[in-house]
Amino acid sequence: MPGRSAVAGDKSAAGQLEHWVSLTATIAAPVTVLGALLFYFGYVSSAAEYAYFGINVDAIGLSTRDYVMRSPQTLLVPLLVLTLVSAGFLTLNVAIRRRIAWAAEQASGPAGPPEPDADPAREIEYIRQLLRGSRITGLAMVTGGVVLLLAYPYIRGWAFYGLATPLLIAFGAAIIAYAAHALTLVHRLRPAPDRPAPDQADGPVLARRTAGVLIYVVIAASIFWATATVAQWSGRGLARYDATHFGELPSVILDSRERLFLRDPWIEETQLPRSQGQTFHYRYRGLHLLIEGQDRMFLVPGSWSASDSTLIVPLDGSVRVQFQFQDQAP
Repeated sequence: MPGRSAVAGDKSAAGQLEHWVSLTATIAAPVTVLGALLFYFGYVSSAAEYAYFGINVDAIGLSTRDYVMRSPQTLLVPLLVLTLVSAGFLTLNVAIRRRIAWAAEQASGPAGPPEPDADPAREIEYIRQLLRGSRITGLAMVTGGVVLLLAYPYIRGWAFYGLATPLLIAFGAAIIAYAAHALTLVHRLRPAPDRPAPDQADGPVLARRTAGVLIYVVIAASIFWATATVAQWSGRGLARYDATHFGELPSVILDSRERLFLRDPWIEETQLPRSQGQTFHYRYRGLHLLIEGQDRMFLVPGSWSASDSTLIVPLDGSVRVQFQFQDQAP
């Protein structure tokens, strides 16, 4: 039947289109989120870096690509720490699950001869007490983080506030979530007559799931906060390194039409000889390029001083800029 085959072909094409649209959305969504995170942390790091030199990062005019390219150096340490913590957690999780599985096997009657000094009930109770103690520890850590949040007006000057607070909350919430999950596994090892109903033991299922989602949201938000703090520290560290190594930045010779009245001892001012057609009358040496924006350059002197300032030079023909070779013969 031609009509039926055409309809079947249309359905097949529509199904393939829906499949590709779904696949594209599945790939694009994580990529978009990742790109947004890279942009944000690159922006936070750059803002802290150039604020050290008195520059608002928005005045530079960096592009989205520039911020994304600056983020990997900032995220290197947090990613390494998260990887190591995750590896340690997985190792601990495997060990705990093995002990729970062994206790369950011994309680149900092992296939072979029982192990000497094996007491499944005591082992299960020991694991349960350990997990309950871990949950109390997690609650104490979360409580400490909340106290730090409330005490922010009084301890805002503490250098490690932005890192200690989110880490306490994140690790505390993670310990609580894992302990609750492991206690559920241990709970299933009880004999059926002694086992309380799930709603009586842990509350309604919906409430438990909602609490679990909220805990994961708290963990994600805390990790985000801690990573942003590390990004600020990274940017400030880069700025301090540049401030002590201005000589490694590109050296610039600046010619201007008017005198700039730069007072830094590292900057040498020379008056150019008057000649016909010469529009630039003053030359400045000892300047270094900190960063170049879309239509302007930001210059700093050869050595950092609290009394210095960053010179903003527009690239509109009002000045003439020359970049010097490095003082290193090939």
